[in-house]
Amino acid sequence: MPRDPDTIQREIEQARDALADSLDELSERAHPKHLVAAGKEGVQNRLADPRIRYGLIAIGALLAFALLRKLFR
Repeated sequence: MPRDPDTIQREIEQARDALADSLDELSERAHPKHLVAAGKEGVQNRLADPRIRYGLIAIGALLAFALLRKLFR
């Protein structure tokens, strides 16, 4: 049974609209501001872990000590 050309046209328009919506959503997800925000949030979550935070503080203190020792030797 052949389909009506108007029905086919409506289906094409619906598919086109769905594709446009998908592309809009993908472009929003891939926007650099969103990627930077996600990266920033990930770093903040990792720094909230006391093991990582105190480890970085210890490394910073060791580097500062080494630098001061080298300057005053």
